[in-house]
Amino acid sequence: MAREKKERKDESKDLPETEETVKADEAETAEPEDETTESADAEEAPEAAEAGENAGTDEQEALKQELDKTKDQLLRTLAEYDNFRRRSQKEKESLFSDVKADTIAALLPVIDNFERAAATECDYDAYKKGIEMTVRQLLDQLGKLGIESFGAEGDPFDPAIHNGVMHEDNEELPENSISAVFMKGYKLGDKVIRHATVKVAN
Repeated sequence: MAREKKERKDESKDLPETEETVKADEAETAEPEDETTESADAEEAPEAAEAGENAGTDEQEALKQELDKTKDQLLRTLAEYDNFRRRSQKEKESLFSDVKADTIAALLPVIDNFERAAATECDYDAYKKGIEMTVRQLLDQLGKLGIESFGAEGDPFDPAIHNGVMHEDNEELPENSISAVFMKGYKLGDKVIRHATVKVAN
């Protein structure tokens, strides 16, 4: 009997290990997890987050500086344009004033002659001659300013520069031509200052 128990005990030693026995052995032999790796990962995570925040802050600062620079350039441009506009307006007003002064200066000698003629006692022929000379002087001064007169008898009627106020039948003149001039017209280059007032022949 004692021999049979001994044999059974020996046989149990030779039996294959069960699943539970294997798991228990693995648990005993398993090495503990690497705590150093977990600690390093935990430390790297805040550093990475902080680096991301710093990068975002640097980008925002760069954008802010670029915006400030663009705003400064825009303000400078607006100021320069405003100065240019004021300067141009001032130059325009000055030019207009200079042109008027030059025109009056060119007509002053004519005015002087009219005043002398009005103050001088003379006969009709001398007075008429003086007036004719003064009118020629006036026309010469206007010519120097680029002003020309137009509208003469026999010229073709042009509604763009002539103001026809009367019509008449006149076989001596071509149809639609000027038969009489009531007021001459004047123009500066191609710009009509005053239309000629005329009578038109049918």
